[in-house]
Amino acid sequence: MRITRALMCKVGDLTKQYSNLPDSYVKRSMEQVGWRTPKGLPQYLPKEVKRKTFRYTTNRPWTYQFYQQNMPGKRRKKVFIEPVKEWTFFKGDRVEILVGRDKGKQGIVSQVVQERNWIFVEGMNCHLRIIGKTKDFPGTVIKSEAPLLVTDQVSLVDPSDKKPSAVEWRYTEAGDPVRVSIRTGRIIPMPRLAEETHDYKTSNTYLESPKDTPAAEVSSITFKPSLQTFEMDVMKSLSINEDRVPAKSYWY
Repeated sequence: MRITRALMCKVGDLTKQYSNLPDSYVKRSMEQVGWRTPKGLPQYLPKEVKRKTFRYTTNRPWTYQFYQQNMPGKRRKKVFIEPVKEWTFFKGDRVEILVGRDKGKQGIVSQVVQERNWIFVEGMNCHLRIIGKTKDFPGTVIKSEAPLLVTDQVSLVDPSDKKPSAVEWRYTEAGDPVRVSIRTGRIIPMPRLAEETHDYKTSNTYLESPKDTPAAEVSSITFKPSLQTFEMDVMKSLSINEDRVPAKSYWY
């Protein structure tokens, strides 16, 4: 079954992880509001007219290039996306190409566009593009990598025998999710490049800034649940004892 991106217009989880930006910022940078009820007019119902569907491309959703490709009033051909229930491709994975002139070759995934079921493989599935062409200059020809669909154009490579294999998610005895080759039953480890974001190459090499919450405070548990309301919890922490008896109330 194929459905349009109009029904799946959310930003992919891998895109948010790579950006390492708050969801509110990504949402605000993508927002295209045509009309909104002015503030301070309580006599009108709050209403806004804004764009709800976007055409996702190789540009990140929070960039100006993405906004240019989704300019208001710009009509483009509909894109049909096959929903992927469990995503198994990550940046740094070794894959084998199943179609095109590079069929049978293997390469490393350099970029993932989860919104379109795309991956880019280093040096594979390339085409020539002309950039900077003007009336007086013929332009420059560059080699660019074209996207590949994860549904039927690439396959993950089993590291045990370097051959393509179908993959599914399973759980270890400790409860950790892992990718397992269906053909051999071997675990396909997660690549280190999958941790890369705008701020660091790996999470272990990140240096905390003054505005970051210290890791010790994040890992520590500061909240202990109890059968008390928020007000009762605050009074207890401030050693305030309430000895007044509430008046009886009657409901008729």
